[in-house]
Amino acid sequence: MKRVIGIRFRTAGKIYYFDPKNLEIKRGDHVIVETARGVEYGTVVMPPTDIEDSKITQPLKSVMRKATEEDSKTEEKNREKEKEAFKICQEKIRKHQLEMKLIDAEYTFDNNKVLFYFTADGRIDFRELVKDLAAVFKTRIELRQIGVRDETKILGGIGVCGRPLCCHTYLADFAPVSIKMAKEQNLSLNPTKISGICGRLMCCLKNEEETYEELNRKLPNVGDSVTTEDGLKGEVASVNVLRQLVKVIVDVDDEKEIKEYSASQLRFKARHGKKNKDKVSAEDMKALEQLEKKDEKSKLDDN
Repeated sequence: MKRVIGIRFRTAGKIYYFDPKNLEIKRGDHVIVETARGVEYGTVVMPPTDIEDSKITQPLKSVMRKATEEDSKTEEKNREKEKEAFKICQEKIRKHQLEMKLIDAEYTFDNNKVLFYFTADGRIDFRELVKDLAAVFKTRIELRQIGVRDETKILGGIGVCGRPLCCHTYLADFAPVSIKMAKEQNLSLNPTKISGICGRLMCCLKNEEETYEELNRKLPNVGDSVTTEDGLKGEVASVNVLRQLVKVIVDVDDEKEIKEYSASQLRFKARHGKKNKDKVSAEDMKALEQLEKKDEKSKLDDN
């Protein structure tokens, strides 16, 4: 076990671990640390905590110092300089007629590097652009191509749930999301209803996947034949996954009735997966499959 603190940087949702040494550090404090990109100003989001060595990327670097008032002023100045750097880079992109969309500009705390984040449909030859930018800023320049999910992560926004986006507030890494997750949760397979503002399948589909898989395994599918605990046989009309309730069409005195039972009161063959009997248009299914392929391609490009 190793005692560490968790730090988050402005454009990175991921939490990075550092050795707090003997400093008294609490959540919300600002600290100065050395990273692979140079000296950085970060925010403590996890106070000193014991973490297993296997979960720590070695070598573990130490916190240089707690941020002073002067450090905070320097960080504010950097934020102002970034706005100007963003405008200059946009002008240079137009000058070179490059098919790329600038998302953000970022100075490292020590001003040893300026990073520009952008999106583009394919590979961009930005060598001449880098030369122009280096001549203006007189420091190291890094242009980093990112995906649409990363763009949304940086810019932030409000999701369809009315809350700030998960990726911008706490989500460290993007987990693979698939159509199967929406089917498992019995959601509409309309692409516009299960896509986030980034245009990809919503990350939150992953949140309850395991719970729904476990609950669905205990339920029959709609249309399945079941036997009730009172000896009646019938066909499943609907299921309530969270409450584990099943409505069954049964024959009572030569008349059909709908009765509700808990899943434990029924006998049926164990299911091997969620059957989604909703009618999905060929156009919607094609759009959903394209979203999945784009996610897979983005994952490969990142690696």
